[in-house]
Amino acid sequence: MGARLTESALYGHLWATDELRAIFDERERLRSWLEILATLAEAQAELSIVPLEAAEAIRDGASVDALDLEYVAAETASTGHSTLGLILGLRRILPPEAREWVYYGGTVQDLTDTWTALAMRRVGEIARRDLGAIEDAALDLARRYRDTPMLGRTHGQAGSPITFGLKAATWADEARRHLDRLDEGIPRWSVGQLAGAVGNLAFFGDRGIELRRVFCERLGLGDPGVSWTTTRDRPAEFTVVLSMIAGTLGRIGNEVAQLQRSEIGEVREPAGAASVGSITMPHKRNPEVAEHLVTLARLVRAEGGVMLEGMVAEHERDGRAWKAEWIALPEACLLTGAALSFGRRLLEDLEVDEEAMRRNLEASPFSTSERVLTALSPALGKHRAQARLQELLERARRTGTTLEDALLADDEVRARLPEGLVPSLAHPDTGGAGAMVDEVLTRAAAARASRPGQRL
Repeated sequence: MGARLTESALYGHLWATDELRAIFDERERLRSWLEILATLAEAQAELSIVPLEAAEAIRDGASVDALDLEYVAAETASTGHSTLGLILGLRRILPPEAREWVYYGGTVQDLTDTWTALAMRRVGEIARRDLGAIEDAALDLARRYRDTPMLGRTHGQAGSPITFGLKAATWADEARRHLDRLDEGIPRWSVGQLAGAVGNLAFFGDRGIELRRVFCERLGLGDPGVSWTTTRDRPAEFTVVLSMIAGTLGRIGNEVAQLQRSEIGEVREPAGAASVGSITMPHKRNPEVAEHLVTLARLVRAEGGVMLEGMVAEHERDGRAWKAEWIALPEACLLTGAALSFGRRLLEDLEVDEEAMRRNLEASPFSTSERVLTALSPALGKHRAQARLQELLERARRTGTTLEDALLADDEVRARLPEGLVPSLAHPDTGGAGAMVDEVLTRAAAARASRPGQRL
């Protein structure tokens, strides 16, 4: 069991996924670091900077299982250097002729920033996969409920009618924009770091630039072209995108939680047979997942703030900025991974109660006042018509009459509107909701077609 909830045997499922933990687990991180060190040696051997035999020995010996991790930890603590313990531990298990070529000309940031780029790429691919599934689920809801009327709400109050399909379409469209952000950003974030002491690669002389290119190419990363030791916009941008993804999922979760309220009851999050809403009130069915998405969104936003703070870094190396990323970036990734997993399950199995939507719409008899305003505005002028309708609606509330009766009882309204129009104005009209759903579906299909293999 770990001290952090992301590592908890009891609660870890709420804050991370096993797939994301596998990226940031300490053994996996060390394995990746050793892979980077071995690749650096191989790139150096390719350019005759280190002996080929030494690079091969480093490759053969760079294994987490062969390391004495207690020794590595003790040396890290005693030296006060972030990676010296690892270097010493690796040198102990290498043949003498290879030991002096470990970490040759490298720095802590060359190692850790390159690992960060690899981690961001892997997390971005997972996020892209899960967002695609979330978009699928939202598009399916939009398609199925394209013409299902429900009460639109503004400021928590009953507004004009919309369709549930329109609401779901906004979820899908927002997810699509995040997919676009990931597509645009992943190549920008997936670049290696080989900067040397102050960013000029002076240790490697005139071979430094070519070495960086070969090093990055061997790892499948882009060549940044210029050192980025205190240029922290890449990890900051990545974490901000994760914050936005979590924010969208928080918005969806909050919406589901509100619509699941007992007095509304228009949707319900899926619940397994073993789910317990309340130990003391057995009748309850709490929106646990929906609420948790809001919690996760708040936490990821907080980590995004830490990452943005790191953009204000000093000179050519600044541990204050960069080392905060060691905590904030993995946390943001783990929490976002949990949010994506929960959001996917929420939308794929969301329960929609069309009858409750109809009842709530009928229980708000003045929700079609916008239609009346539209009909009256050409005859009275928009602002005069609005003032007149407010008077009529207030009177109708006091007397308990319907919108139709209030309109028919007013001589001016009857005189201004064509005979027989008033009854139709009392029926819901969802305006361009259906057309906007169609637009979202069309755009999503076009985006998928431009990237063969994507789901729709």
